[in-house]
Amino acid sequence: MTALTCRLWWASPDDASPALLDLLDAGERERRERFRAPADRDRYLVAHALARLALAREAGCAPEQVTFTLHCRACRRRPDPRPEPHGKPRPAGPAAGLEISISHSGDRVLLALAHGTPVGADVEKVAPDRDTEGLVDYCLRPRERRDLDRVPAPQRAEGFFGYWARKEALLKATGDGISGGLATVGVSGPFDPAAVVEWDSPAAPEDVRLTDLDAGPGYRAAVAALCPGPLDTRICDTADLLGTRRTVG
Repeated sequence: MTALTCRLWWASPDDASPALLDLLDAGERERRERFRAPADRDRYLVAHALARLALAREAGCAPEQVTFTLHCRACRRRPDPRPEPHGKPRPAGPAAGLEISISHSGDRVLLALAHGTPVGADVEKVAPDRDTEGLVDYCLRPRERRDLDRVPAPQRAEGFFGYWARKEALLKATGDGISGGLATVGVSGPFDPAAVVEWDSPAAPEDVRLTDLDAGPGYRAAVAALCPGPLDTRICDTADLLGTRRTVG
């Protein structure tokens, strides 16, 4: 069975520059300005500029020609869907048919891109001092909680955020996002090879692949794709991609 190639770009909020601002459309610039912290604005800028540059390269068009439509699958099942556009960005225009997923946390910005197959990516900064007890019931199934309780205390926070990254990647792939319910998805133990064990949803996909990513010390990350075959992840050159815009800017 042919493997699906998923290209990945890692970046940092430190990659933000004024030259990238022109890549954002009016709606994106407005959403960026809603963030109070400069670091949050930089993460948003880098992520969305990187997405437009990567899509333009894959589609063979100018970045300014890449547009997006926003889709929230969960809203289709609700009697009172949110009126404003939101949800997973789906490339349109010359980049139609490509699929992306964006995530950022701490000093990490992650972009995943595939051809014709929905993907979801998530990166989480491990916060050992954060009280996760209130999140455990929201995120974990009983079996997962028992597995996490068996993890040595110093590694437990990393295990929890590993669960979270896997589950959010899966729900981003489907387009549900975390509103789809992190606890509806059951995955393998936090330090075992990533796998989907169970999924309690009538809309659960038949074919899905999940793999952990190396995001460096202090982070957990994962990528998921709605495909039946193997998932081949390839790390791409972020500096080269962002450098094309800085040259133009």
